[in-house]
Amino acid sequence: MSEETTSQTPPDHLSVNPKSEHFDVEVLKRGVGIRFKGKQRTDIEEYCISEGWVRVQAGKTVDRKGNPLTLKLTGPVEAWYEDLGDNPPVAKA
Repeated sequence: MSEETTSQTPPDHLSVNPKSEHFDVEVLKRGVGIRFKGKQRTDIEEYCISEGWVRVQAGKTVDRKGNPLTLKLTGPVEAWYEDLGDNPPVAKA
């Protein structure tokens, strides 16, 4: 993949949790759109395109440290940068 293509598609694995090794504030500032099983989702906590899974918060449930509990859902995942307009390059497996 060329540098230009890489900068036009989001990373394979991304998390919104600052404690995660897959957290990247610069990528999140650009805005990442996620489509899971053909439906656009806005409640994704973490995703991995190559492994085909997303993590979503399980309601308002939290663990004893106050962190939200998440569910791991499997299926086809697609991601794109929202700041690239109507037809951005989509990263998918």
